[in-house]
Amino acid sequence: MIEFKNVSKTYGHTPDAPKALDDVSLSIGRGELVVLIGASGSGKSTLLKMINRMEQPDTGTLLLDGQDMARMPVRELRLRMGYVIQSVGLFPHWTVARNIGVVPTMLGWSRERITARVAELLSLFDLDPAAYGPRYPHQLSGGQQQRVGVARALAGDPDVLLMDEPFGALDPLIRAALQDEVKRIHQASGKTIVMVTHDIDEALRLGTQIVLLEQGRILQVGSPLALLSQPASERVADFVGRSDLGIKLLSLQGVGSLARVGAPENAPSLPISATLREAVSALALHGCNRLNLLDVTGTHAGVLHAADLFKHSHIGTQEGIEGSMHHA
Repeated sequence: MIEFKNVSKTYGHTPDAPKALDDVSLSIGRGELVVLIGASGSGKSTLLKMINRMEQPDTGTLLLDGQDMARMPVRELRLRMGYVIQSVGLFPHWTVARNIGVVPTMLGWSRERITARVAELLSLFDLDPAAYGPRYPHQLSGGQQQRVGVARALAGDPDVLLMDEPFGALDPLIRAALQDEVKRIHQASGKTIVMVTHDIDEALRLGTQIVLLEQGRILQVGSPLALLSQPASERVADFVGRSDLGIKLLSLQGVGSLARVGAPENAPSLPISATLREAVSALALHGCNRLNLLDVTGTHAGVLHAADLFKHSHIGTQEGIEGSMHHA
């Protein structure tokens, strides 16, 4: 859907000026959630901003659905894309409803359609439309503001959602909740999402594909599993982390893959959507060796035994992870 062909960008005009992007070629498929990650100055935000032409390449070509973006009217291009930033950027003197409705208004939607879309999106983010629609940004918590920011970016039903470190300023609990929201919305909508983060755990949790950049060049593109189990270089292995590799691999597997059929036990509960990493945490927290698993309706869906986490030799291997992900 989005293609970079030999794209370079330099800030500065001296011969030795560092390149923000250095001959980058990248294809982003429709419906993917692609996470751009790297150290500060690696070029990830520049890469993202080129997609909606907030940055222009010095050389190379960008394509959207096969069309050269440089030949597309900027306003038309940006109306096809939602954009979420860390500082949210809500209009302070507009209500939540008006903030969310800004792009549909620019697209010429009817008032009735805009009102319905605002209500739909607020409900999607567990914000009651009647209670939150009339409020102003300063009347919301940081997490609520960020939810409204994502809702606003989705309001015009864009082809692409761009997210530039959207959760970086939030505390860990709120951040985790919003990560879950984005993952759920991506799965439900099939939107193409491109997201910048410096947090490898966030990248592994959300990405269907991860693009690791360093000094304007791509070190590796691949699934979370590929980066963890088949790093292309020592630099990649260092970045994703070696010391807790096993724990990171557990985060890619669902507890449902090891659920045993059986009656509920006298044990704590965990959603069946949880990862094996979360299960290890829960087992340690409660000092137990079994967990009841619950489906989305809260119905008992099996039992996870601690012994099963470690006795299966396939845990932590590529074959085992792919099998359990397919099972889930």
